[in-house]
Amino acid sequence: MNVHAAVDLKWPGLARPNGDPIRLNSKSFVAIDRHHDASHEATYRPQALYNRANEGFHANNEAFLLHEVSTNLPIYRPDTGPTDFHLHLPPGGYQLVLVTSGMFTFDYDGRYYSVGPGAVMLQSAIVHRQLFYTWSGLSTEENLNTPQTLVPDPISMGYSGKFLEAFITDPTTFPNPTVVAHGHINEAETPRVAWSHQLHDRPSDAGFWFQDPLELEALYKPLAAGAPIKSAGPIYVRDMGIEIPSGRLTTGHIIATDPRGQSLLPKITSAAADTAFLDKGEVVIFRVIRGTAEFRNGAGEGFELATGDTVTAGRGAIQLVGVGEHTQILRLGLLKGMDNLRSWTPVQRDEIDGLAGQIITRKDVRPLRTEGKPVGYLYE
Repeated sequence: MNVHAAVDLKWPGLARPNGDPIRLNSKSFVAIDRHHDASHEATYRPQALYNRANEGFHANNEAFLLHEVSTNLPIYRPDTGPTDFHLHLPPGGYQLVLVTSGMFTFDYDGRYYSVGPGAVMLQSAIVHRQLFYTWSGLSTEENLNTPQTLVPDPISMGYSGKFLEAFITDPTTFPNPTVVAHGHINEAETPRVAWSHQLHDRPSDAGFWFQDPLELEALYKPLAAGAPIKSAGPIYVRDMGIEIPSGRLTTGHIIATDPRGQSLLPKITSAAADTAFLDKGEVVIFRVIRGTAEFRNGAGEGFELATGDTVTAGRGAIQLVGVGEHTQILRLGLLKGMDNLRSWTPVQRDEIDGLAGQIITRKDVRPLRTEGKPVGYLYE
């Protein structure tokens, strides 16, 4: 059940999304997006190339979009640089970011974050901007083919910034209002501001979430004995911790193996990872960050995914049966709560985008950008 604050009467009809109900595909389906078929388009910004998992998006009733974002131009150009202060208002307030290459800095609700490979952010309709990203200087073709990882190391952090991003529905169908445009940003004051607004559509318990890849809760645990997944070495699992802060809309896990003869993954071996997460999700998405993975469909037929491939499937339609060496796989489980959401109507989207910063109902200035109250504290 979504919790909605009352909206000022001067904004009739904007209290909550009032479009079509969002429905996950409840059938037994399998849709594969192959890396070799991918297109990379500068859809929203000239410095960012977007590669969408379109087969899975369309097969799942266009309810959930996963795409890869690759920075491809230097940040010092007049048409690139930092973004304005803005926010995304997808149904459920759901926006997931998983960094896979390079470094980024973000301003979130008055706080500053510097993040690299493996960092997880659930932005949850928070006002933010992208302040900085690394750029390798390589050609577009070379840049798109640099390796990605969820384990921070000096080499991966020096590549161009890349991340996986997920939204409920397509960004073109929901509001993305600018709160403070470029020409009105005061660098001494604006980045310190925390904001709140009443149009976030977040389920109860949902909120901003950040997980550093080297924090205790992010350490990889060995998969419990008896799991029906084969591998030449131990399989490890990292819980991204997003189920509760997403408002129980999705789960998120990383399934990974070390390179042969090496210990790369930051891990803890005193406790095993429960296999119950493998059963969560009315629809499941597997994205191979690096390495290979083997699957079996409901008819017993096998197929393999390689680096950059994605499979989207209905509940019980596929099973992960094998993981290669030096492999990292993102698994997202889309939960039943998503069916309680509705999309925004085009009229609502356009009105909210037109209101821009007028949707902000409260502001506060933080003494420091690196500590203090949690991001989103004004939403409480």
